[in-house]
Amino acid sequence: MVDFEYLQKGIVGLANAHPLGTMSGHLGAAVAAGYFIGEDHDGLSATVTRGIESELNRVLEGEEAIWFNVKKTGVQPVQLFEAGPKQAAVPSRIPEIAKALSGNVATLKQSGHNVIFASIAMRALSSHEQYATPWAIDGICKLIRKFNAGSSGRGYFGKKIGWKTAAEIASSSAAQPKPYRSIQEMIDLTLIELIENSAVKTQGFGGFWHLINHAAGIVELDRLGYGELAKSALPAHRQHLAMMRSLPDLSEELGVVKASEHDPLVDDYWSEELSRGGASLTHRIKTIYGYHILRRHVEDSEVRIQSDKAFRNLMD
Repeated sequence: MVDFEYLQKGIVGLANAHPLGTMSGHLGAAVAAGYFIGEDHDGLSATVTRGIESELNRVLEGEEAIWFNVKKTGVQPVQLFEAGPKQAAVPSRIPEIAKALSGNVATLKQSGHNVIFASIAMRALSSHEQYATPWAIDGICKLIRKFNAGSSGRGYFGKKIGWKTAAEIASSSAAQPKPYRSIQEMIDLTLIELIENSAVKTQGFGGFWHLINHAAGIVELDRLGYGELAKSALPAHRQHLAMMRSLPDLSEELGVVKASEHDPLVDDYWSEELSRGGASLTHRIKTIYGYHILRRHVEDSEVRIQSDKAFRNLMD
């Protein structure tokens, strides 16, 4: 098991994030997700557990300091993990996070981060109610409400065109997925997209990291008992998939996709030289967590084999 302390740190990181902007939620969400990898996978080896905890320690130590302006705010990433006041838990208030999310869940917001952060926070507080203090719930609600004013995200179309926002992209009808009839259909289409296109080099809308984690967040909302909220999130994920499909192959400009040789739940993976730059540190952890949430809903063994192989395209 991943040490329980990381769950508490993740909750604190999410609760402290709101004054610094929505994207600062990456740090707390990654730490909580790292704990959940251990909770979701019984019998992880000591090598895998140490590898995950090593990644989380890098987050806690401030190694990925790209999510807010440290000079402007005067806040260091490590300060996000400073505990709040001691208070009695009020788990009856956890649905307030769902209410905050309901204000922005139906349209794509910053590549699905509103759903990703809220679902991780709600799982953490629902399964470990002792941390559902007024301070934590208030802070997380403030973070999620900040997405109300957020954009959908943007995509990169190469040197000649540059970056475009979702509002500027006219997706072809061929790229538009049909409206999802169910959460299961969203899962199936997400993994088919992973299998068919994750080896193609694109940039923008959070890539497959976020497409997967957005879907996983919706699945978790449903599992936690917020079925109607989860269903209301499906159009935003469909828009996310459409935006991903609009992106061109940029392998000539940016290089080819490099796949990890090993799955991240086996020992050999953690002996590899893993990418540490950009957003790799927090997103690798969240995507290990999110991918396996989706995978457990796949019954077809061949799809599992193919998606496991494609998943390694995200894990270099």
